Amino acid sequence: MLTGRRFTRRAFQCSLYEAQDVLVDCEDVDLIHLKPGAGFRTKERLQRRFLYRDVSRRLVHANPGLESVRLDREYEVFVTICQNHWDFPYINAIQGWKERCKLKICWIDEVWAADIPHYKYWLHALNQFDHVFVGYRGTVEPLSKALGRQCHWMPFAVDALRFTPYPALPPRVVDVYSIGRRWSAIHSALRQAAAQDGFFYLYDTFPGADVEPYDHRQHREMLANIAKRSRFFMVAPGKVDASEETQGQIEVGYRYYEGAAAGAVMIGQAPRCQAFEELFPWPDAVVHIEPDGSDVVDVIKWLKSDVERSAAIGRRNAVEALLRHDWVYRWKEILRIAGLSPTEKMMVREARLRALAAEAEMHSLRAEEARQ
Repeated sequence: MLTGRRFTRRAFQCSLYEAQDVLVDCEDVDLIHLKPGAGFRTKERLQRRFLYRDVSRRLVHANPGLESVRLDREYEVFVTICQNHWDFPYINAIQGWKERCKLKICWIDEVWAADIPHYKYWLHALNQFDHVFVGYRGTVEPLSKALGRQCHWMPFAVDALRFTPYPALPPRVVDVYSIGRRWSAIHSALRQAAAQDGFFYLYDTFPGADVEPYDHRQHREMLANIAKRSRFFMVAPGKVDASEETQGQIEVGYRYYEGAAAGAVMIGQAPRCQAFEELFPWPDAVVHIEPDGSDVVDVIKWLKSDVERSAAIGRRNAVEALLRHDWVYRWKEILRIAGLSPTEKMMVREARLRALAAEAEMHSLRAEEARQ
């Protein structure tokens, strides 16, 4: 499995590096660390610029200036996991990957259906792979039609062992936590309420997606540590403020997985799509507030006044995330589709997740008995 973490680790990429780490912990994986060569940034920028209009269809097979790596042994599986399509040409730095690997798997997290017609000059390169996975459910059918073959949906996840508040249950000292994209009206209402009522509203003060953390693991640890100390966690559908990209396609954003795994009460809007109904089917997965911010303060006051209900919502979120949304479940499904069995280490990790979920359930029962 190749990784670009040594030369590109913007904040939004760290979660997929987390996914890679989970597979490395659970499988016998050679993680190939790609390195930029001379003039890499310029070459990559030019390749991205002309990839859409390359009628020769050859540019997608060009190395964008990375140091070449030659595989010197046979492998059962080759895996490339891309944040979006512009990471795809990185595979061209690996010499011999098609000849030395029996199965080839490509997982591209972010592809919007509206963009597929614009990808006509490079999309054919995906047919080099035995299995193609995409992170957005609404993209699976149009991408399959464009390629003339079946692609697969592979939703997002988290390292649930990192994000879960169990067994330590740290105090929830942050009242409201907001990361990344947000509704401006809700943000204004929360800022005003925080100034007047004195609750702790923690939010980004800069566009953090393109910031490069020193280390992806430390970045994810920090995010997880804050999230599991937060009472309320803001959520909204993917790319909520970028309709020019989504073109009406509604998908489940990263925040839902992180907020649920941390055992916070998620407040915002549940995406109106089948994917969300399948992934988060339990009651109160998201407590609804209006995008115009008119009721956010009232909803928070109501939830804070009903301590038992808020605690139950948070516990349910944490339990369901432990049982559904760890990266190991995604990798198991990828292996299943590829005709491979899960490893013993995967089964051990899954057993640990189930044990933590059971502990959370027992905590809920003890709390109920104490009330009675």
